[in-house]
Amino acid sequence: MFTGIVEEAGVVQAVTRRGKGWSLEVEVGSIVDGVKIGDSVAVNGCCLTVTEVKGKTVVFDLLDETKEKTNLQSAQVGSRVNLESSLRADGKVGGHFVTGHIDGTARVSKWGRSGEDWELEAEVPEGLERYLVPKGCVAIDGISLTIGRVEGRKFNVWIIPHTYEVTTLRDRKVGDKVNLECDLLAKYVEKMSGVKK
Repeated sequence: MFTGIVEEAGVVQAVTRRGKGWSLEVEVGSIVDGVKIGDSVAVNGCCLTVTEVKGKTVVFDLLDETKEKTNLQSAQVGSRVNLESSLRADGKVGGHFVTGHIDGTARVSKWGRSGEDWELEAEVPEGLERYLVPKGCVAIDGISLTIGRVEGRKFNVWIIPHTYEVTTLRDRKVGDKVNLECDLLAKYVEKMSGVKK
């Protein structure tokens, strides 16, 4: 479990085929101090397990499905990825509860400066729009954000300068795919109310 408060951006060092999956190596900063083999770390919002720690490089196993269904499919040497350690029981929940299980990728349809802040608009795959609610929660590339407006399958979020500076959002451009995790509570409400998809 995570909160969507990104701790730092790491840099991909290698993406290599390993058996039936992939090995993803990421150079990290201070996050390495508390990381050990077996820990869960959100990488661009995807919950991945640490399989090796080599100095400042953390290695993760990546399933084919994860690589194919998230924007980690475009990860290459030099790419930056958002990193967040798993939530501690005595930790702060600064964002919202994020599982690290990606619902799909959204395509950036608008991204630019808006006054002192930034505005990002994205379009979700058909079927995910039902989870988008103005002032509701969403995680984009593992970042906990508040939805502004919703128009069909498009929604927007506002990005403050701090978030822009410390995450990989500043690397994004129109047309890019971002990992999307919709609000967990909305999914449970849908299930319990018996609403058909």
